[in-house]
Amino acid sequence: MHEAAIGRVKLIFALFDVDGTGYLEAEDFELMATRVVAASPDSDDAAKAAMLAAFRRYWTTLAAGLDANRDGRISFEEYAACVLSPERFDGAVTDFAEALAALGDPDGDGLIERSAFVALMTAIGFERANIDTLFDAFEPSDADQITVSVWVAGIKDYYSPEKVGIPGDHLVGGPA
Repeated sequence: MHEAAIGRVKLIFALFDVDGTGYLEAEDFELMATRVVAASPDSDDAAKAAMLAAFRRYWTTLAAGLDANRDGRISFEEYAACVLSPERFDGAVTDFAEALAALGDPDGDGLIERSAFVALMTAIGFERANIDTLFDAFEPSDADQITVSVWVAGIKDYYSPEKVGIPGDHLVGGPA
């Protein structure tokens, strides 16, 4: 497994551990989902419901596969084992990626403006400089927009352990 993939997973785990307990719990995913949905006030109710459902599926996928003792929490080691196994987690990542990108495209034109992208990524907890660097790596148009499909693919790549040198690597550490 590439060091870049481990760095990406460590960052996501830290961001999803919203309450800072060192474990992921259902409440973390509810809190994060609420923050992300609130960052997209122009999105319709269906897009917001899809985002909430995607966060819940993300959690239930983890809990079903990893919470063997049923204590309602997932350690980093458990999380990394699942997330870096695409065959176990691909459906949840796809749902999450599509729902997040849909929130970023409230008018349904297939384009995501930088301001919407920044709002959603900030709600997740990423650093602003890294968010802007990532958006630029997606090669926005002259109107400062990226396509929904580019963002969905970028999110899916982020969770692919074999991927290196991807735009999502700009989110890890200092600005690239």
